[in-house]
Amino acid sequence: MKLAHKLNEEELGDWRRSHYSSDINSEYEGSIVTVMGWVSSIRDHGNIQFIMLRDKEGDLQIIAKKGQCSDDIYEEISAIREHTSIAIRGKVITQNKAPNGIEIIPIEIKIFSIPLKAPPFMIQNKNPAGIDTRLDFRAIDLRRKQLQNIFNIRNSILKFVREFLFTEKFTEVNTPKIIATASEGGTALFPIFYYDREAFMAQSPQIYKEQLTMSFENVFEIGPIFRAEPSRTNRHLSEAISIDIEKAFVDYNDVMILLEKMIKYVIKSIKKNHTKEISELGIDPTVMNNIISSEGNQYFPRFKYSDLIDRLNNAGERIRWGDDISPSDIKKLNDEKLEGFYFIVDWPSSTKPFYVKENMVEPRICESFDLMYSSLEISSGSTRVSNKDILVNKMKKKGLNLNSFDYHLRIFDYGMPPHAGCGIGLERLLMIITNVENIRDTTLYPRDIDRLSP
Repeated sequence: MKLAHKLNEEELGDWRRSHYSSDINSEYEGSIVTVMGWVSSIRDHGNIQFIMLRDKEGDLQIIAKKGQCSDDIYEEISAIREHTSIAIRGKVITQNKAPNGIEIIPIEIKIFSIPLKAPPFMIQNKNPAGIDTRLDFRAIDLRRKQLQNIFNIRNSILKFVREFLFTEKFTEVNTPKIIATASEGGTALFPIFYYDREAFMAQSPQIYKEQLTMSFENVFEIGPIFRAEPSRTNRHLSEAISIDIEKAFVDYNDVMILLEKMIKYVIKSIKKNHTKEISELGIDPTVMNNIISSEGNQYFPRFKYSDLIDRLNNAGERIRWGDDISPSDIKKLNDEKLEGFYFIVDWPSSTKPFYVKENMVEPRICESFDLMYSSLEISSGSTRVSNKDILVNKMKKKGLNLNSFDYHLRIFDYGMPPHAGCGIGLERLLMIITNVENIRDTTLYPRDIDRLSP
């Protein structure tokens, strides 16, 4: 740790950033700029000090050379540590080997915050520490370029999803996250104390988005969902972000077509707008090309649940009709068509929630689908039950308390349209696009069975 010069922390005062790193190039030669950020690395070459300043847009190289800047500035620069929060007012000079082809010679410097200790890992390393250590210091971990690239892409996925759905005449909605009953059924609920009664954190916006099709026809919501599943895997979270879609006057076939178009639109837009991130993350652009190359045609294969069960049994697996198809089952089929995006359709009615519509000819199966990528489930969707009598009978078969759902059932007395929809896991979609192996690296502050902080 350098101790050549005692640093003092300063207030922002009237200083304001004039440019982000991405704004400055060789055309600014000789200009005076004010830049702000944090120190990602330091190089000491005797009479020359190099500091890499990073802001939200990228890196800037600051060069302090004896005789080229004041002695006071040089001493301050030489004493700065990594992770220091600073502002530099300086002159832009051309340097082809530096980021953006420029360097900045400091004229004035403000030091806002000096680190009290070194972080427990080096942010420059691709895999600097175990994930638990990194998550304990998540705000520091998120300064790593790899994660910056991942979350830049995440931000754009949300942007492009909204662009696509607005073009398709959808209305964005927000539904309650504190609810009176389980929207999905089952026991994977987080109960909370709501004033003088029990309530739950929402498993999904299912009930509310169905109701909203009566007024707005096409709705979507991007928001958190909560699942109390005791899973310790690299693909499960207790709190996740779901992209939920519901559309009136369609069935599950229409939703599959819509979902496929949306996935292609998002990936095409990411490929066009994030070439730097794609390169730095080592993403193979040919995989993206294969997904979007047949845009406008049905590209994602569809496999019936029953056919996959037959194939598994023929391959020697003991799996009964009505059982779930696990990731390991998918891998055992060893089918190239199951390595990219594909749909598994027409699941057993017994495996799906009460609001999923049964097939009119064969009631033991329902109008449902899972969108998969290799062995990872990305989305689940279906045609919904729009007839009240049928819905009540299904709820009774599932053993649900009808009184608990009275607020929902009464709406069906007023002309519920036929409708269908789905939910897409944002973190899982981001895993696919960025080649991330652990879902915890696709959410800022992950929540799972073992982690409640930071």
